[in-house]
Order: sequence, then structure tokens, then C-alpha cells
Amino acid sequence: MTKLYFKNRAEAGRYLAKDLSHYAKMNCAVVALSEGGVLVGEQIARKLHGSLSLLLTEKIMLPGESEAVAALSSAGTFTYNGMYSTGQLEEFNSEYRSYIEQQRLEKFHLLNLMSGKDGEVHRELLRHHVVILVSDGLNSGFSLDIATDFLKPIFTKKIIIATPIASLDAVDRMHILADSISCLRVVENYISTDHYYDDNSIPENDDLRGVMRDIILSWD
Repeated sequence: MTKLYFKNRAEAGRYLAKDLSHYAKMNCAVVALSEGGVLVGEQIARKLHGSLSLLLTEKIMLPGESEAVAALSSAGTFTYNGMYSTGQLEEFNSEYRSYIEQQRLEKFHLLNLMSGKDGEVHRELLRHHVVILVSDGLNSGFSLDIATDFLKPIFTKKIIIATPIASLDAVDRMHILADSISCLRVVENYISTDHYYDDNSIPENDDLRGVMRDIILSWD
């Protein structure tokens, strides 16, 4: 499969679902890494008769930096952005230690307010499952690092990463972190995730949560 542009995220999800169809008889849990990933993951969960949930995360930004330095998950896992070198991270921690800690507490409080709603992933429910991490596009491996840190305390049968589009750096990270990958197209010069879809409309949060809550009703 070498398709580069998609009508929408649902179309991309159907292509991935077809590629992953041999997992249909396994106990699968689809975990979206973003709101757009929910629309892709919906098609996979429908085809594989799996659950569908969203990994809640909050990024920590530093003044003057365009990329997040770290991110926090709803389980409290804290992951540094691998795009920064060890030296850069040490410098950030030295200069912004109190700021990072303050942001960490604030973001964790925000995640606690968001938790408990329909669609939020519960780590214990993924135990002994084939976990399929789904994105609508990966420009880096940061979201994958966050997800794998989240999954570390539990035993999973297999970790699969599925995405329609990925950069070269992201694919390299996918191969390291996953037991298996499904990627429809690798692009050398990744522009932006929205660039690869004609229709970039994403439903409101409540509608997305309804999709995840009622996924079993949509199984093929």
C-alpha cells in the first residue's frame, strides 16, 4: 500500500484495518494517541472486534521552544521528548527545574479532571491484550514513547503500531518499540498530518467519546 493522500481519516483507517485483519480472532485493544487517531482507530476496532480508547496526555512546553520538552499521561508517567539530546535536557532541567515541576503538577491536575470519562484508556484493561497503538500521522516517535512508558507496568501479548503516514524518524522508532507495525506510507519530508487528508474535520470531544463508548455496536 503506497497511498499518500486520503479523503479522510476514516478512509485511512479502513486501509489499515484491512492490513491488520489477520488479528481479528485475537483479543485486541485499539488505543488512539490523539483525537484524529480515534477516527482511524474506529475503523480498525470495528474490523477486529476490539475495544477503542484514547490515551490522555498533556505536553509540557518551555518558553521559546516550539516542541514539547516532555509529556504526562493520565497514569502519571512522565516522558521526555527524545528529539532533544541528553545535554539539552540536562540544560533545560537546570534552567527550568521549578517551572517544569510546576507544569507537571498543573498538567496532572488537568488530566485528573479529564479522567473517568467515556473513552479514556484504563491501563489494567489492556493486560493480556494485543494492543494496537493508532495515530493519524507520526512526524516523530514522541507520542509512541509516551504510550510505551504508559504500557510498561503491564503484560501485553503484543504491541502493534498502526499509522497511515509516518516520517523516516518515526518509522525507525516504531521498529524499536513495537512487535509489529502497519504503516501505509513513509515520507521523507513530513509536512503536517492535516496535509495528507482532504477532509480534516474532527468531531467534538463528546461525539468522539460516544464513538469509543459505543464501538461494540459498530463491529462488522
